[in-house]
Amino acid sequence: MTKTEEFQELRPLLFSIAYRILGSVSEAEDAVQETWLRYQTTSAQPESAKAFLSTVVTRISIDVLRSARVRREEYVGPWLPEPLLTDPYEDPARSAELADSLSTAALLLLERLTPLERAVFVLREVFAFGFPEIAPAVGRSEAACHQLAVRARRHMEAGRVRFEADRKERERLADRFFGAFREGDVDGLAELLAADVQMIGDSGGKAPQFKPIVLGAENVRRVLAAFAPLVSKGGGIVEPQEVNGQPGAIFRDRDGRVLSTWALDVLDGQIQMIHTVNNPDKLGHVGSVADAWAALREANQAQPTTPA
Repeated sequence: MTKTEEFQELRPLLFSIAYRILGSVSEAEDAVQETWLRYQTTSAQPESAKAFLSTVVTRISIDVLRSARVRREEYVGPWLPEPLLTDPYEDPARSAELADSLSTAALLLLERLTPLERAVFVLREVFAFGFPEIAPAVGRSEAACHQLAVRARRHMEAGRVRFEADRKERERLADRFFGAFREGDVDGLAELLAADVQMIGDSGGKAPQFKPIVLGAENVRRVLAAFAPLVSKGGGIVEPQEVNGQPGAIFRDRDGRVLSTWALDVLDGQIQMIHTVNNPDKLGHVGSVADAWAALREANQAQPTTPA
């Protein structure tokens, strides 16, 4: 097998590792590309292409994450990971771990870890790498990696978010939610919200945003009730779509350009959390991005009301 063939075979795994470490589709793609350049130019033939490439992409991702954290401290409003619609890596034996680690809630928990803890957790708990493989990837001894894994696991377990176990039930509830949203059925929306529901939006200061964080069923209901007519009157499209392994939707303007992605956290038959990504810088990989300010102006002209 040639280097090119080996790399292409492992590319889905490399992207999935990088995305979970970085929480960014664009940065993960760049890390994978840099990994290929290094693999292409190395004169040695590694004994294991998987071990070599996983080590390289992990090291690159750790370096990128360290610099990204400085930028995120200056980020305008809440920071959310870039939405991922489809994980390219599949492993039936690890399907539960892969799905759980992809959710927005899990990626936000990973943000609390140090870069080394995050990398070790991803390699060990998500992809089941052995410590002899993890140690060179993070530049630490196996004993140190054991300690990093224990600390990371403790932090993750302490903040872990529970989800509805039945995928079909989650999808049914999401269908009801977005259906009620399209129809402007405020009562239908309200009955699907948990009393302590939260709605968190990431605009990065570059797109319209009702409020960055909305707490409580009544406040979220009022925001949804104000937003729904803007979508329908503006000719917007609500396209149901799994986002980061959870039920969600892509919001598009009348021309099909992307305005936002929404992801729902569902538990006990109610929506516990709504994550919305509106920052146009984070949506380019989803499709052609709309001018959200122009779409809002058009919608307001068609529906002259001011959002609550």
